[in-house]
Amino acid sequence: MSILRTSHHRAIAAGLAGLAIASVLAGCSATSSASPAADGKSVTLYTADGLNDGDSSFYKTVFKDFKAETGITVNVVEAGSGEVVQRAAKEQANTQADVLVTLPPFIQQADQDGLLTKYTPKGSEHVADDNKAADGTYTTMVDNVIGFIRNSKEVPDAPTTWKDLLDAEYKGKLQYSTPGVAGDGTAMLLLAQEALGKQGVDDYMEQLQQNNVGPSDSTGALAAKVDKGELLVANGDVQMNLAQQESMPNLGIFFLDGKDGKPTTMSVPYVAGLVKDAPHAANAKKLLDYLYSEKVQEETTTVAGGLPARDDVEPTGEKADTMAKLLDGVTVLRPDWDGVLKDLDGTVDRWNKATGSL
Repeated sequence: MSILRTSHHRAIAAGLAGLAIASVLAGCSATSSASPAADGKSVTLYTADGLNDGDSSFYKTVFKDFKAETGITVNVVEAGSGEVVQRAAKEQANTQADVLVTLPPFIQQADQDGLLTKYTPKGSEHVADDNKAADGTYTTMVDNVIGFIRNSKEVPDAPTTWKDLLDAEYKGKLQYSTPGVAGDGTAMLLLAQEALGKQGVDDYMEQLQQNNVGPSDSTGALAAKVDKGELLVANGDVQMNLAQQESMPNLGIFFLDGKDGKPTTMSVPYVAGLVKDAPHAANAKKLLDYLYSEKVQEETTTVAGGLPARDDVEPTGEKADTMAKLLDGVTVLRPDWDGVLKDLDGTVDRWNKATGSL
C-alpha cells in the first residue's frame, strides 16, 4: 500500500482556493548568522536552508522585527535538513539549539529521538491537526512543495517525464540532493517511487546515475550552478527557488508527470519545534509564538514566497499569484510522514545500492 495520499495539502488547498487554482544535510558544514547577545537576550535556531537566502530573506526580515519588538537576537545555524537534526542529536549532553526548523521526515526523526519537547505556540491552534504532531512537539510553520529547476536559457523546453532526465544531453549536467541527507532529495526519491513503483525507481535511479554529477548535501547549493549553466537540471524547492529567481534570472521551475501523466509534486513544509533542554527556553517560546502570529504567517508568502501554515491566513500579493499560477493543474501528494520514516532506512538503502553509493 502506498505511503502517499494524492490530495491537496490542507494549507495549500485552503490558502490557494481563493486564487482559483484548478488543482492543485550529513556532510557539509553548517553556516550561521548573527551573534548571541552578551546579556543573554538571544535564542539559537537550527534550521534547514531555504528561508535565509538574500538580504531580504524571510528570516532576516522576521528576525529583525522580532529583535526590535523583544530585544532578543536570533542566532541562525543553517545546514541541510538531516544535518541540523544530527548536530542537535550530537549535542544532547550540552544542548546548544533552542528551536529546530527542518523538513519531514527529519522533524519526525527528531521527535522520535527525543530531541523535542512539547510546546503549543500561540496561533498554532489555527494549524490543521494533520500539520502538527499529535503530542505537540512540532508544528508546520511554512507550507511548501518540491519541484525541479532548469537553466531556462540552455533548456528552453522543460522536461515533462522522468524518462526525459535520462537523455544524454544531461550527462554530467544533472544533480540532485542526497536522499536521506537532504529533505528535498528524500522527497524527490519518494515522488519518483510513487510515479515509477518500488522496483521501477531502483532501476531508474541506476540509469539516472549515468547523468548525475554526484552527491549534494544541500538542495539550496544547486540553484546557483543551474543558473550559471554548470548544471542544466537539478531538483529544487519551490519556495526557495522562487526567492532565488530574484537574483538568478536563468532559473526555471518545472514539475514532472506522475503515474497518471499529470504534473505532480509533493508537499514538503518547514516544521518547527522547541528543542528539549533548550538553554534559552523562554526566549525560544517567544520566538515560536512570533512565528505563528498573523503578521509573520502573512509574510510566509509576501516575503518567503511560500504558504502560511495557519488556515485562517490567506496568501495574497504578487508572490501568492506567482505560486498559484505555478501550481495551476499540478497534483500535490501529501505523504504520511510517520509511515515514510518507518521505511526510510530501507528506501535509502535501496537507493544506495541502485546508485552504487554503498
